[in-house]
Amino acid sequence: MKFTYDHRYNIAYIKFHEKTSNVETVKVSDELIVDIAPDGTVYGIELLNANEQLSRDKIGKLLFRNEESGEEVELKIAV
Repeated sequence: MKFTYDHRYNIAYIKFHEKTSNVETVKVSDELIVDIAPDGTVYGIELLNANEQLSRDKIGKLLFRNEESGEEVELKIAV
């Protein structure tokens, strides 16, 4: 998994797999776009207006949690 943020356009992208030619881009809302394969595999999630979405409630961090082990890692984000 790879998380990227483009501050020029205020777009974040969470990439789970490399895109293939048959990936369909689905606009879920004005701020959320999902790249998905015909078999249902999600290749990536694009967050438009990312600062607003990632800093809701002024938390200013991302929390990664391994549900199996319970391990958590926090990363501060620029807001």
